[in-house]
This record gives sequence, structure tokens and C-alpha cells, in this order.
Amino acid sequence: MALELLLLLALALWLYFRVHYQYWTSKGVITPPITPLLGHFHKVFFVNREAWVFYSEIYNKYRSSSMCGIYEVLKPVLVVWDPEIIRHVFVKDFDHFTDRRPFDMNTGNKRDKIAMEMLSLKQGAEWKSLRAIMTPTFTSGKIKSMFPLVCDKADALVKYSMRQASENPHVDMKRNFGRYTMDTIASCAFGIECNSLVNENDEFPRKAEIFFSSSFTGLIKVALLISMPAVFKQLAKWFPLSVNPPETDFFINVIEKTVAARRAGEKRGDFLDLLLEARESSDNPDSKNLLNDLSLIAQSVLFIVAGYDTTASLLAFSSFLLAKNKDQQERLREEMRQMVEEHGDITYQGIMEAKLLDACLQESLRLYPPAFHLERCCTKRYTLPGTQLELRPGDLIQVPVWSLHRDPRYWPNPEAFIPDRFLPENKKDIHPYTHMPFGTGPRNCIAMRFGLMEAKVALAKLLLEAELEPAPGYEELAAQTTRGVMRPKAGVLLKLKPIKE
Repeated sequence: MALELLLLLALALWLYFRVHYQYWTSKGVITPPITPLLGHFHKVFFVNREAWVFYSEIYNKYRSSSMCGIYEVLKPVLVVWDPEIIRHVFVKDFDHFTDRRPFDMNTGNKRDKIAMEMLSLKQGAEWKSLRAIMTPTFTSGKIKSMFPLVCDKADALVKYSMRQASENPHVDMKRNFGRYTMDTIASCAFGIECNSLVNENDEFPRKAEIFFSSSFTGLIKVALLISMPAVFKQLAKWFPLSVNPPETDFFINVIEKTVAARRAGEKRGDFLDLLLEARESSDNPDSKNLLNDLSLIAQSVLFIVAGYDTTASLLAFSSFLLAKNKDQQERLREEMRQMVEEHGDITYQGIMEAKLLDACLQESLRLYPPAFHLERCCTKRYTLPGTQLELRPGDLIQVPVWSLHRDPRYWPNPEAFIPDRFLPENKKDIHPYTHMPFGTGPRNCIAMRFGLMEAKVALAKLLLEAELEPAPGYEELAAQTTRGVMRPKAGVLLKLKPIKE
């Protein structure tokens, strides 16, 4: 009897999964081989930390098509790479795809409650209104006002790195860039001077690095939240589970104290003050509810965790690529010298007009995009253009950014570092919607211009002082993803040779 029950249970499970795994094939969408009970989920989360590898495999296998269907355990996900479909989903028909993947993190834990208030996780009308309130804090004028502070931090970065280079055979620039971006964000966003470049034990970068160091238990929690949210929610009732690591509490506490100081009348003209001003000056009658104190803390924590590692990794990757390509490094250094000769110093206008500097960073972002894929969630029924495929609300669409960025159909010699692709005279040759390092459409990265300015200043000042070379034995660079962000797998070890004028 027991054996018969087991066989019946096994048969029921087999039929259950078989029916679910027919979702895409019943719609005429090709699907890679499926692993029972897991779908394709394990290939993204557990096989390795180079999550883009699986997407590259299916991209290359089905490249002649425009899409394929995969399953996160039971959840169907449509992976699309046709630029025209991407244009419709992310821009033209955005009203059908206003949301990102929903995350229900109502665990009762304070740090998860704050995370749910972040702009990146907001949905529908709430996201639209909050984005409108926050957008004025990232205008060109506001970013320009922060330029002197960024320059001060970049000067400290170069001074510290050159001193290290004089005492050691090589310098871990990944570590230094991380401390630079943390110092810059702390100063520009919250008026806090942590000076972590010289203070080895400063809490800000130490907590941030732990935050981005994924653990097995953290991976399991995220996997459960994504694949089986109902199970995760039930477990959260029984155990003190939190999606976000304990290090998040440090940043929450710092920002709470800073908000309290601003309430007492302290003003610094930084990001937090700009948010407070945006809340008060917004035409939206619900602005004070949407940007309440909890939301203010949430957007401030988001600024730290989203801005710290993305910009530091961009600088690490770009400095390594320039170290490997000495001809491009010398061209860029010459552009920086001409800029200083014309403007008398590194200025905001000069940095913004530096064409090769921008091209080098854009090419670095092509090779190593911060997010290896983008997601949108269908919010109302939609038929994909040029197909008979109808999507229903809740269906997820993913775009394999890493694969698009390295597709030889759009990028000749795609593995090579060729900044000239992004010079103004060549941009017309770039196929639209094949370069999306900051996303695209209304839900692109709101702080993109600030992050690029921060990276440009640091790279410009470093190249004027030092010639970059890979340290012996460290001529190759591996990448990984942690918390969805692509970053160097280990340190980026470079030799910095002082330039003799």
C-alpha cells in the first residue's frame, strides 16, 4: 500500500510539472532542456557565480530566433534579445511593462521593510510618482554642484594610491576604488567625512564589502524568495528571516541620525537635503506620504548600496582594460592633458566634453555591464510585436545584456577593447538597444549621470599622475556577480608608474 501511494504521488508530481513545463511550448516558444523540479533555476543560481554563462549558452544556441522560454522552478520567464522587441517592451509600450520583478519581503524585519520602500522595488503609480519627485535631485545643475567634492575625493584617491605604489610592487585598485566611491557617496549624499582611504578600519567600506560578499545562506534565501515566495513568507513567520544582511542596519542607523540632524535645522546641500527639498517643493499632493521619513531612509540606503559597487567596479574594469591596452591609455592621457591645457584644470565642463574619456568608460560598460540582464514584468495583456505570442500579467521578460553586448552581429571583434566605437562620429553605427549598461527607457538608472561623472573624475586624475600596467602574474581578469552586480572576482592588481613631466 505504501509503495502504491508513493508511486501515485510520484506520478502526480510528474504530471504536475509536465503540465507547467508546457507553458512555453504550448505558445510555440522554444525552450532549453528542462531539469525536473528546478526548470533552469539552478543554472543561474547554483551552478556558478558567473550567471551570465547560462544566458550566453542559450543566446548562442537560439540566436537565430528572437527569444526562448525558461523556468525558474515553475515560474515561466521569457528571454528576449531582438532589439525591436526590446524597444517595444522598455520604451514604446512601457505602459504594459511598468514594473520590475515583484519582491514580497514583508518579513516583519525593519531592514526588509525599508528595502520595500526603495524606488527600484516600487511598482505602478507609486513608482511613477516617487520617480517624478526624485528626478530633480539628479539634474545636471545639481550634479555639477557636487563636482568640487568629487574632485577632492579623487585627489585623495590618487595621492593614496601613488604612496602605496612607492612602497609596494603593485596596488589593489579594486579596493582603492571602492573606498573612493564610498567616501564620495558619504560626502555628496550625507555630508559625512569617513576618509576610508586613509582609515583602514572605517566602518563604511568594511560593512559595504561584507554586504556584497554573498554567503550560501544568503543565496538560499534569495533563491527561495524568487522561486517560492509563499514558502519563504511562511518560513519568515517561523524564523527571524531577513533577505537583507545585518550590515544593512549600519547604514540605516547612520542615515536615521543624519535625518534627525537635518530636522534640527542642519543643512549641507547634499543628496539628503535635495530629497527633503524635493518632497517639500513637489507638485504631487502625496509627495510627503510617498517620501516620508521611512522612504527617505530607503532611498538613501539605495544610493549607498547601488552607487558604491557599480561605480567602483566600473573603475576597476576600465583601469584594467586601459592597463592592458597601452595605446588607448596614452591616447586618453593625451586628451586629459589637452583638457587641462585648455581649461587650466580638470573642470566639470572639460570632463563632460571629453569624448575619448566617455568612450573608454562606455566600452568598459559594454564588456562588463553592471547588470548582466534586465527584467520587466508584464502588467496587462500584451501581444509581442511581429508574433502571435500573448503575455499575461505577471509574466517576466528578461534581456541578456551581457550576450547582446558581445554579439558579433552588432559589435565587430566583440571581445576586444575598442573605445572608438563610442566616439560621436561612430555612434550612428551602434544598433539601437544593443548597449544598455544602465538599463533603458523610463526605468533606467536614475543616478547614471552622477556615477559616470564620479568615474570620469577619478580616471582622469589617475591617468595624469600614473602609467598603469597589470601586475606580473595578474594579466587576466575574472568577473562574478554578487547581489546582481557584476564585479571583479578578486583584486585588480596594477603597477602605477609615476609620470615624469
